[in-house]
Amino acid sequence: MGALLTATCAVPAVGAVLTAALPAGSSESRRRTTKVVALGASGVTLVLAAVVAARFDPHGARFQLNESYSWIRSFGITFSLGVDGIGAVLALLTAVLVPMVILASWHDADPPAAGGGAPSQAGPDGTFENSRRTQAFFALILAVEAMVVVSFYATDVFVFYVFFEAMLIPMYFLIGGFGDRAGGPESARQRSYAAVKFLLYNLLGGLVMLAAVIGLYVIAQEQGFATFDLPTLTSAIADGRLQLSGAAEKALFLGFFFAFAVKAPLWPLHTWLPNAMGESTAGTAVLITAVVDKVGTFAMLRFCLGLFPDASKTFAPAILVLALIGIVYGALLAIGQKDIKRLVAYASISHFGFIIMGVFALTSQGQSGATLYMVNHGLSTAAWMLVAGFLISRRGSRLIADYGGVQKVAPVLAGTFLIGSLATLSLPGLAPFVSEFLVLVGTFTRYPVIGIAATSGIVLAALYALLLYQRTMTGPVKEGVRSIPDLKARELAVVAPLVALTILLGVYPKPLTDLVDPSVNATLSQVHETDPAPAHPVAATSGGEQK
Repeated sequence: MGALLTATCAVPAVGAVLTAALPAGSSESRRRTTKVVALGASGVTLVLAAVVAARFDPHGARFQLNESYSWIRSFGITFSLGVDGIGAVLALLTAVLVPMVILASWHDADPPAAGGGAPSQAGPDGTFENSRRTQAFFALILAVEAMVVVSFYATDVFVFYVFFEAMLIPMYFLIGGFGDRAGGPESARQRSYAAVKFLLYNLLGGLVMLAAVIGLYVIAQEQGFATFDLPTLTSAIADGRLQLSGAAEKALFLGFFFAFAVKAPLWPLHTWLPNAMGESTAGTAVLITAVVDKVGTFAMLRFCLGLFPDASKTFAPAILVLALIGIVYGALLAIGQKDIKRLVAYASISHFGFIIMGVFALTSQGQSGATLYMVNHGLSTAAWMLVAGFLISRRGSRLIADYGGVQKVAPVLAGTFLIGSLATLSLPGLAPFVSEFLVLVGTFTRYPVIGIAATSGIVLAALYALLLYQRTMTGPVKEGVRSIPDLKARELAVVAPLVALTILLGVYPKPLTDLVDPSVNATLSQVHETDPAPAHPVAATSGGEQK
């Protein structure tokens, strides 16, 4: 197991290649083979990611299970992997969600004939013109998984940048090439627009980051550190061997932060997300908001705070204000949405505001809460979005107004949708409550006004989550809803683990906090911050009486 991290990254990549290389064909058996191969590769990745998390010692070194392979010697670039508690948890989240996405998307890329629509035209070889669609779809999902896992494990700044950007390509094709069949006659054009917007926004952020990466290397090389190795750079910055001038550090910080804020996304760089999620399949929407976007918030913790501690403290108040605006703005727009998927997208923008707020509150509670929020939001939003996708595929519409009374004809579907809705509004006893509470407490101890204002997001979340449930699941049964079947065995196999984890981590989050807290404390020490002392400390006592 000496190359455990490499194996965890390689298995989904190899699975993507095998899935794409399978012989094309129009038969259901060939499509099933493609899906089984993809599901098997994601299952093996899950096992390996779980082994990584189990082997990580919270009381050991910051980065563990380290591996390094020479890549571009002349620039000091090595394919270096290492895992801290935060990376281990987020890679495990990714490995949990991808098999769920594959199962939920089992028929999303089938040819129209298989999905009940008009048959495709047969090609010269007797296969359908789109016979490769199923293979391409699942290969792209596995490719995204591989690149995301590398991003969570990478300890070389340049390697991280390469995979941070490379994951945009398979996501672009998933958004633009495999859209929701309930999108209507303008769906193809809208998907193309959403995919291009996603790509352009994130490419712009990546180009700005590339300039910052090059700038960091040039400055480090001038001082004898011709390397992209993250532990080496952060250690040299922390002890003063590598010094960045105030202006240079701020400029480099903004270059990195801009790219991460686009991907997260943070208001006002968020506008690509509602389009991308609205036009994607439910599975692709989960990949966007529960997997890919987490790389942005994770990178804020690992790179912004680690490499640019003084600039992080300088810009923290401004970033907190943007996060607060995102919390309120996203929730308000979610309330006014008529499209189910766009509502979930704007709700996610609000949730990412909480995550970013926790990161830049620069307190242990805030950053632990932010890391837990990444995990809990991934689980709860995946459950909410996938059940919504099952509902949309049955009715053939994304419009809230086309639903009503679903709980009377599909009670299990309605019940799981209710749990997802309650998790989204951070009901106590469900996983998001713990993380949201920690973020608010951690923010309040250093920035009380922002912490108090952010609580408005809780009230607004209750409005959009419960109104959506009320309008779709309760009331009289609408005509187009009467024939909706309840969840099938495959769909229950998708939703049940997500619901179980949401409840388990809401009741007992200690396994996650034990993993992430040492990494959070190490991050705070890098920015030379400690938790603020209580404003009104309890007086010392003696013999049970207050002095």
